[in-house]
Amino acid sequence: MAKKITLAIFATILIILVAIYTNFTSQIEVKHNYKLPSNNPKDIASYLKDKNITLNLLDQIALNYLKPQKGWVYINKTKLPKYQFLKAISNPYNHYKIATIIPGETSYFVLRDIAKKSDYNLTKLQKAYNKYKIYQEGNFVANTYHIPAYLSEDKAIKYLITQSIKEYKKVATKNNINFKDLKKYIIIASILEKEAANKNEMPLIASVIYNRLKKKMRLQVDGSLNYGKFSHTKVTPQQIKNDKTTYNTYKHKGLPKEPVCNISLTSLKAAIHPAQTDFLYFVKKDNKSHRFSKTFKKHRENIKLIEQF
Repeated sequence: MAKKITLAIFATILIILVAIYTNFTSQIEVKHNYKLPSNNPKDIASYLKDKNITLNLLDQIALNYLKPQKGWVYINKTKLPKYQFLKAISNPYNHYKIATIIPGETSYFVLRDIAKKSDYNLTKLQKAYNKYKIYQEGNFVANTYHIPAYLSEDKAIKYLITQSIKEYKKVATKNNINFKDLKKYIIIASILEKEAANKNEMPLIASVIYNRLKKKMRLQVDGSLNYGKFSHTKVTPQQIKNDKTTYNTYKHKGLPKEPVCNISLTSLKAAIHPAQTDFLYFVKKDNKSHRFSKTFKKHRENIKLIEQF
């Protein structure tokens, strides 16, 4: 009788072990990105159920041991055994924070947005930015970045700037431009980001900038005054009168000494390859486009057309 009981217990244990093995080695279809709602296995199970992944009680017990963390997770696979999937979503090196750099936005607001959305300390972000920046502005190429969650504020900013500088160097190499000379084009691109109504206008506005520079005319663009904390501020006659920085292209001749904002590779391409025109002026026609002209007389006529509406 004792022998039968022992065999029964052994068989039961074997069945349990096989069931556990089968459960954790079963292949599941996975996506690259998951946003875990909390570190609670029940919450994670509920979230994953909506992603067509069912976690049973055994899986939740495993998660409780693995200790996953709230936030974004990236998995570089499309199919995994369940135990590897559970380890992957719990691995801190697979967690990341999203930073979206909008074309034309200044770092003053970019750093605040990253601090708010990624739970970083703004003062530490600013300190890191001052430490690693190449230019006063324009150190981030507009894009969506996935910052490894384990990075500190210092390393996160270093990561963003390093990735951006790599893109700048690629552009410089492709266009046979010395990297040190690329700053001029980044400055022009930053003005395009502030002035162009759409990407198709960028080469045209770039041509106006080059044409005015060639004739030693002041650029006289409002967008250059939308630097730093003034990114979303409407330029006023008082600001034009009082601003003594090189961003004030109504008073300062030539380009500003630094980029106005962060740029896209589209605007940088337009700055390097402007349209070939004789335009010296442009004025906003509506929110989608501008009117361009070669003479001040025609420019005044275009302004009057706008004032009629």
